[in-house]
Amino acid sequence: MAFKLMIHAFAEGGVIPKLLGCEGADLAPSLEWSGEPRDTRSFALIVDDPDAPGGIWNHWLLWDIPASLHALAQGFKPGQLGESGTNDFGKLGYNGPCPPRGHGPHRYFFKLQALDVPSLGLRAGAKRAALDRALYRHVLAKTEYMGRYERH
Repeated sequence: MAFKLMIHAFAEGGVIPKLLGCEGADLAPSLEWSGEPRDTRSFALIVDDPDAPGGIWNHWLLWDIPASLHALAQGFKPGQLGESGTNDFGKLGYNGPCPPRGHGPHRYFFKLQALDVPSLGLRAGAKRAALDRALYRHVLAKTEYMGRYERH
């Protein structure tokens, strides 16, 4: 079975509901995954927007997710499990789609990685560059799911 990420709130490549963005409740969507390699020891999650005006914008950084876990509930908050990083809004945890008005639709990639270590050894609040360095040589498999969002 292939490593697969599922988000039931929207179809792959579809429109992300306003509930999950800055125009709504800004709730993290529920996520489910399966098919990771047998020797997976933990997971890491990155959610980013490559269409942001200044380059890639990070919306959610979460790592040290236990290998026994295969879902995150809607509305996930930092401190519930794993370690949360500082997103590009300057906050821990999830902040949803919030592209500039009139900028057109942006793509949001939910990227889940299966890792060969139980912990990356990063402190809570680390930023994307530190997470990328810590992930180096520990990724066993990757899966992603993409949604679109536009503010009018």
